[in-house]
Amino acid sequence: MTPDVFSPVSLGPVRLRNRTVKAATFEGRTPQGQVTDELIAYHVAPAAGGVGITTVAYLAVAPEGRTHKDVIVVGDDTLPGLARLADAVHQEGAAIAGQVGHAGPVANGRSNGVHGIAASRMPSPLSMQMVRAATEQDLTRVTKAYVDAARTLVRAGFDVLELHMAHSYLISSFLAPGLNRRRDRWGGPLERRARLGRQVARAVREEVGDACAVTAKVSVSDGFKGGVTTETGLEFAQLLEADGHLDALQLSGGSSLMNPMYLFRGGAPVKEFAAAMPAIVRWGMRTPVGKGFMKSYPFEEAYFREKALRFREGLSVPLMLLGGVNTVATMQQAMAEGFDFVVMGRALLREPDLLLRMQTGEVTSGICIHCNRCMPTIYSGTSCPEWEPERVIPVPAVTAT
Repeated sequence: MTPDVFSPVSLGPVRLRNRTVKAATFEGRTPQGQVTDELIAYHVAPAAGGVGITTVAYLAVAPEGRTHKDVIVVGDDTLPGLARLADAVHQEGAAIAGQVGHAGPVANGRSNGVHGIAASRMPSPLSMQMVRAATEQDLTRVTKAYVDAARTLVRAGFDVLELHMAHSYLISSFLAPGLNRRRDRWGGPLERRARLGRQVARAVREEVGDACAVTAKVSVSDGFKGGVTTETGLEFAQLLEADGHLDALQLSGGSSLMNPMYLFRGGAPVKEFAAAMPAIVRWGMRTPVGKGFMKSYPFEEAYFREKALRFREGLSVPLMLLGGVNTVATMQQAMAEGFDFVVMGRALLREPDLLLRMQTGEVTSGICIHCNRCMPTIYSGTSCPEWEPERVIPVPAVTAT
């Protein structure tokens, strides 16, 4: 029997009110890397609007693992704010997930004040610096940092930990043969390239046990030559499933480093994105290489569906379908095809109360036009340029405690 997308469901040890997930999209509301009232209000809105899980983006496990200097590094100094955020979301009846990751080569070393690390040495188009190859000591330290971050987030009351293994972040950079040229035990055949991701998943699960759910974001295709292909992504997912440390996999795609628009689809806001970047990056985006960075892909509903179906056929672990989910019909189709959750990003940014209105039958689709002009706003406070305040539910005032 096909489940109703709005029916309760269990994700590992966590009981959820429905099968919808707000995707991790950087909020731009963490100056100095701290939780703010604005960040809390940002997540309270979709929580009050009916989502099952809202996901806090870019929770870095180490300083060099931030995408830039204002990203939260999970630790004792950020624990009180994270706990306050979790409490506010819980008060609205939703669960809260933390996207736990190390940006690897996607980190802006110039902003962070420390060079990034990756599977292999490479130039960074973000900082115009060289990213160094991670050492054995680095990988031991980073694995421990994932464990420490997981422990802190459990203390803060987070229900789900989403381990970031896609988009050319550190773990993903090891998976992509074009980014991993190593000849040691971390490079070569997929089984060795997958070692870091499997090691992190095991270490985190051993730390948290059943205190929370643990998932991973994996790629159905990176969208660039030398990246993770659908075949490689599925094989990696099968290794993770066989290890048995994860409660679900979230299926994504694209590369924040090499091909970000493969993930977003729709309009490519090149001018707006360049205007929001530092001068050195704006210059780089005017070069032939930079111009090719923001490719244009036409939007279509559930654009990762065909690739995701190959994962569904080859796996038994619960799967979360992401990418262009905007209508009740798409959600129902996903349930009928065996997906366990649907993940929404831009649609909920445009209309945080969309799911409540879908449940009541007021609407059957969102109104996001997929212009992607929200993308450059991550540096000033992620928002929708097409925002219609009168359509948004009131958000309770959030004050410091």
